[in-house]
Amino acid sequence: MMFAMGVVLFAVGITLSVALHECGHMWAARATGMKVRRYFVGFGPTVFSFRRGETEYGLKAIPLGGFCDIAGMTAMDEVAPEDLDRAMYRQATWKRLVVMSGGIAMNFLLGFLLIVLAAVVWGLPNRTEPPARIDGLSCIASENPDGTMRECRGSGPAQAGGLQPGDVVTAVNGVPVRTWLEFQRQTQQQEGVIRYTIDRDGSEVVREVVPERVTRYRDGVARQVSAVGVSIDHDYVIDYNLVTAVPGAAAFTGDMAVSTVHALVQMPAKVAALWDAVTGGERDLDTPVSVVGASVIGGQTAERGLWDWFVVLLASLNLFLGAFNLLPLLPLDGGHMAVVLYEKVRNTVRGWRGLAPGSPVDYLKLLPMTYAAVALGGAYMLLTLTADIVNPIKLFP
Repeated sequence: MMFAMGVVLFAVGITLSVALHECGHMWAARATGMKVRRYFVGFGPTVFSFRRGETEYGLKAIPLGGFCDIAGMTAMDEVAPEDLDRAMYRQATWKRLVVMSGGIAMNFLLGFLLIVLAAVVWGLPNRTEPPARIDGLSCIASENPDGTMRECRGSGPAQAGGLQPGDVVTAVNGVPVRTWLEFQRQTQQQEGVIRYTIDRDGSEVVREVVPERVTRYRDGVARQVSAVGVSIDHDYVIDYNLVTAVPGAAAFTGDMAVSTVHALVQMPAKVAALWDAVTGGERDLDTPVSVVGASVIGGQTAERGLWDWFVVLLASLNLFLGAFNLLPLLPLDGGHMAVVLYEKVRNTVRGWRGLAPGSPVDYLKLLPMTYAAVALGGAYMLLTLTADIVNPIKLFP
């Protein structure tokens, strides 16, 4: 029941995000004096509509997007004679850029506000990697499939090998390590005696430890790794109040934005991984997801009561939508912005040469590139959707 509710709520969240994206365009257009003829959520047959002022508002039968119809978005649009002065293509460059970036800005703002909400209500993950500093020593225990640890007694290999709380590990079998994650990875992959180089109160110390093999689970699959029985005192979640949430959320949003750009760059390289998932291979957690896949992941987090994950996932989706629309490809907002900037640079150069401004860009000449972008994007979305249906991402075993 909670899974189904989570799926529905996340789908509603996606729809609202797209609707607010179009609101960003609409509000920016009105603020700059342009005419908004229609604002609809969804596509396909009209469920209902009403007119308020000069704008028709409505809902379409397929709630997978939306659109904002601004008079004269391109010179190809038919514009009533009385609206020519308000046609978008005839406006100043800065106004057109403001309108085109309005939807993108709305997604970024919505993502930030969702992160602020998560920070105040639940706190945010600590994205700072802790150093390889040992704070505690313990016995060794294997992991259960549900993530809990089995019972153990006595001392562990680290204590027997002479490691102490406060030691900072600088190398594992000669491999330099700086963070706890690097130290953990290097330790787990060793199979014999481990030689630790340690910074102990400013002095270099070397200790040899005989690890134990234990069971750990990753993506629901059991594997055998080496462990020595050490722990770290680290706040994995940082709590915020209403005052500290804003700068904390800003820093967290910045980190997520960097990760989002990296994910965008990696999208073409993920085709092989998606195809492998469709044809029976293992589905990687970092492969792209469709609207269906994102909603399923939202349902998984809701089912386990992880509403903080739910909100952060929706925030990351908005950051992705904003960044994706910045790509200079038609029919994305970034493609229209590229056309506007081209016209500005071209007309500036013509002005230096004593020539009049050129005519608006003929979008008919750009149709082949637009069709190519739509075809490639559609094929990618179809592949992602297929992977989400036949081999969905499972966050939990």
